[in-house]
Amino acid sequence: MANTPIDTRGTWNTKLGFILAAAGSAVGLGNIWGFPTQVADNGGAAFILIYLLCCVAIGFPVMIAELTIGRKTKKNPVGAFKALSNGNSFVPLIGYWGVLCGVMILSFYLVISGWTLGYVFEELFHYFGYSSIASIMGDLENGPKNTVFTLIFMVMTVAIITGGVSKGIERATKMLMPVLIAILLILIGYVFTLDGAMEGFWVYVYPDFSTISGSLILSAMGQAFFSLSLGMGALITYGSYLNRKQNLVESAGYVTLFDIGIAVIAGLLVIPAMYVAQAGGIEIFNPETQKLYSSTTLVFDVLPEMFHNVGAFLGLFLGVTFFVLLGLAALTSSISLLEVPVSYVIDEHGIERKKAAMLVGGLVSILAIIISFNLSLIDIFVFIFNEIGLPLGGLMLCLFLGYFWKSENAVIEIESGYPGFGTSVTSTLWVLFIKYVCPLLIGIVFVTTFMTVAQSLMEMFGF
Repeated sequence: MANTPIDTRGTWNTKLGFILAAAGSAVGLGNIWGFPTQVADNGGAAFILIYLLCCVAIGFPVMIAELTIGRKTKKNPVGAFKALSNGNSFVPLIGYWGVLCGVMILSFYLVISGWTLGYVFEELFHYFGYSSIASIMGDLENGPKNTVFTLIFMVMTVAIITGGVSKGIERATKMLMPVLIAILLILIGYVFTLDGAMEGFWVYVYPDFSTISGSLILSAMGQAFFSLSLGMGALITYGSYLNRKQNLVESAGYVTLFDIGIAVIAGLLVIPAMYVAQAGGIEIFNPETQKLYSSTTLVFDVLPEMFHNVGAFLGLFLGVTFFVLLGLAALTSSISLLEVPVSYVIDEHGIERKKAAMLVGGLVSILAIIISFNLSLIDIFVFIFNEIGLPLGGLMLCLFLGYFWKSENAVIEIESGYPGFGTSVTSTLWVLFIKYVCPLLIGIVFVTTFMTVAQSLMEMFGF
């Protein structure tokens, strides 16, 4: 097995470049439409408050841990855990699990990302009167159409990855993230001029504390964990490209705040837009459950219908701009998801970056094509690799750092770039959270998920 020399792996050119790239990894489709729907369904600002607490109490400490392991070893997730394993054959399995989760999540994420591209064309064909073609573009279950847009999205992702760390990932995210924010703000500005927007705004910001329950807290925790890209090795990989002058605590703080900010801003767009649609006579609540339709229905059925009702060029502009926004958010995440297995192939097998990106991209594309024709696999993969896989990866990482590698070794690494960290209150709190608080909270999510599934299976089989 050939190992790639450290100095050929690439590094971030600037601190801002790394922060935007890491934030881009965290900011994805979940922030734009998953988070707002959960807020609207779970007590408005009450859910936001719990989500913020989860990001600070779990996301921030675990992010510091991943970046620390990555920078210490200068390796991909598998290589990182091997380097710190002291010959223990089980420790590298944590890294392999992260790479596997990243690959499997990317395989269905590409299909959903392809839908965003398809709906850009749906809006265009609808505007120019080609309703039959528009219907095809908007058919989420059309396998051949799904395959085409999935492959287009993969080609864009591979093209960026082959450019390397500074000239590919950093350069792309430096451009994509500001554009994403600008589009969000433009759309928010317009939506708030429409009837129904203020009703949606108050639903969003008014806290209904009576809705706070164990299930709400667990939902917020799961959303925070997924939205920050934890447990899949992405931040270990990105951390491996950092120099030792970088303040890891500060960088993790910026990335966490950036992710939270985008999620909160996205809520200011999506929830008012849903109520604008309702004011226009479009149904947004499921008549059977009296709850909002699923995120997929809202984004790919309700909102396009609202854009169509606006009519004329303005409706086209809003529709195309919104789905371009979703596509950009998806692309910033797919970059990091692909970089994880690509960095593994480069480091552990000595394959040149371009070949590694094309090889991994081709293999993941095969999985994505299968999913394009079998959308039921998405729910299965989400459960195994997202709802179970990511918390499990985060839990193993905390236990490894706290009790195997030892937190005092991690503190020494963090001090490179943050002099005096070891004697600070921040260090004491971080160690406390990594060793005790985070494993406990993540473990609760993990166990509760299994209990919920077990209960559902028992009800299904009549027990």
